[in-house]
Amino acid sequence: MRIGFAGTGYISKVHAQAAQNLGLTLNAVVNHQLPSMAAFAAQFAIPHQFTTLDDLIAARCVDALVIATPNYLHAPQAVAALQAGIHVMVEKPMAMNAHEAQQMQRVAAETGATLMVAHCWRFDADVLWLKQRMASLGQIVRTTGYGIHTHWGPSGWFTQQQYAGGGALADMGIHAIDTVRFLLGDPLPRSVYAKIGTHYGTYDVDDTAIVMIEWANGTTSVIESGWWHPHMDGPEAATKVYGTRGFGQIFPTRTVLPNHDRSDVITTEAGFVFPRPAHCPQALYDAQLAYFVECVRTGTTPVPGASEGLTNMHIVDAAFASARSGHAVLL
Repeated sequence: MRIGFAGTGYISKVHAQAAQNLGLTLNAVVNHQLPSMAAFAAQFAIPHQFTTLDDLIAARCVDALVIATPNYLHAPQAVAALQAGIHVMVEKPMAMNAHEAQQMQRVAAETGATLMVAHCWRFDADVLWLKQRMASLGQIVRTTGYGIHTHWGPSGWFTQQQYAGGGALADMGIHAIDTVRFLLGDPLPRSVYAKIGTHYGTYDVDDTAIVMIEWANGTTSVIESGWWHPHMDGPEAATKVYGTRGFGQIFPTRTVLPNHDRSDVITTEAGFVFPRPAHCPQALYDAQLAYFVECVRTGTTPVPGASEGLTNMHIVDAAFASARSGHAVLL
């Protein structure tokens, strides 16, 4: 498979390393910043460089494209590639809003090209460990999830509303949203209530959000997102799950189940190292890209695909609407 890359920043380098690890043909890169593109192409031995996506498409030199550009480019670049029959894996958030995400979904359906959204935590070993044990926890009553940077926050386009669409919620909170959706079996949201603000910087996007989501299955989730916070209760994608028969947690990863015969509890540790040497290990992205490639080769609709990405965008849109109105938004 010949693969191309739109964008040459940090996360694009991670995806390119995954492509190398999988033995794919890294064949093209597109970026309007020539020095950055030249360095990226040299690092990963990529032969074709383009300053516009139209030129890359016209060259017919890739079968699939990884889009890791600023959020405002996700939808137009994905639509152009899909219309050309190029398979797409697009970074999170899927788009600037649900309207753009719907357009991407529609074009993918019309063309038959594969569209996957890079919600990477679905491929993490800790997350998968708890996913396999969710049934033992009984009916899930509530969850908490975290997507927070402490003592740090991004700069550049991440902090500009016109390019990012949102701040910490779209950047970090969406990891927590998608992780809990995955654990719960991808339920649809019923309502969203949120308090969102900017407290740690002068940018025009949010750096603090608390979001309460009521799912169609009756579970209630609280999501916390932020940049520059002085403390966090768990690292990126950390999730706590409270069921009628037990408790589950990611980072540190374990389950706690009552033992009614002995009037105590049975704690099962996952056995993974915590804290990790690298919280977002390369293996996570290798597994994600391998799944995307398999979906392309077999014609399988990926999960997370357009549907999952769109649902997450509906939740983010509803959170901002709720914060503006002060009321819950029904979905």
